[in-house]
Amino acid sequence: MTKRILATDLDRTLLPNGSWPADPGAIPLFNELTQDDDVLLVYVTGRNLDLTEDAIQSFGVRFPDVLIGDVGTSIRRRVANGWTTDNAWVEHVRQSCPRWDAQAVRNALAGVEGLVEQEAVHCGPFKQSYYADHDRSSEILQLAKDRAEGRFDEVFVYSFDSQSGAGLLDLLPRSATKQTALEFLAAQTGISKSDVVFCGDSGNDVFPLTAGFNGVMVRNADEQLVASVQKAKSMRPDLRIYHAQGGFRGLNGYYTGGVIEGAYHYGFFGDFD
Repeated sequence: MTKRILATDLDRTLLPNGSWPADPGAIPLFNELTQDDDVLLVYVTGRNLDLTEDAIQSFGVRFPDVLIGDVGTSIRRRVANGWTTDNAWVEHVRQSCPRWDAQAVRNALAGVEGLVEQEAVHCGPFKQSYYADHDRSSEILQLAKDRAEGRFDEVFVYSFDSQSGAGLLDLLPRSATKQTALEFLAAQTGISKSDVVFCGDSGNDVFPLTAGFNGVMVRNADEQLVASVQKAKSMRPDLRIYHAQGGFRGLNGYYTGGVIEGAYHYGFFGDFD
């Protein structure tokens, strides 16, 4: 019976696709350690299904038990070498956000200067996404909010891609984020928040990191995320958030090494001594 959830973001959290050095043996070690039957492995990512499978193949990480994709707007389970969609999640989002309409959001934000709609592969029925000029992010975000805030049961999620230098803006149903999807999964499986670890690196990970799970920031977490988490922790000292520093078992704390270090900090991989 599964007793704990290990959930991790992919890009530049589990996957070593940033500018920091990666540990050569970290991914094989992660794959081995997470085979424990007591652990439900969950990937929580902005990638859609196709892009997630591309990443699994390219980097050699194992398939998860559950995929929370599209920035939390989809949930799929790995069954018999295939995927099953969690239709209960879809129905939950529809019922809890009846005013959400991706096309209406698209129409409302059309023409906002400095905001460019992302490619169709990055958008979906519960996700409307844009590139934004990061240097003007505050101004652009306010313009977008003037057009759409409060009209579509939406939430604005802004993050910064440190590799490309682009700002990324996602508009999602407010009940369908990385945080709420992970909470939904934990409730479905009867696992308490205290038995859930979530690992992240960037701005769109701030919600699950500050939601009462056991949080892990990998060593390469970006400055925006670190500042947001520190601010949240100053108001809620009870938040459990570990920032990987490296040095654990010879790992450097970046990407996969940081995920292993953080999970071990919360009691995972007990035999790894």
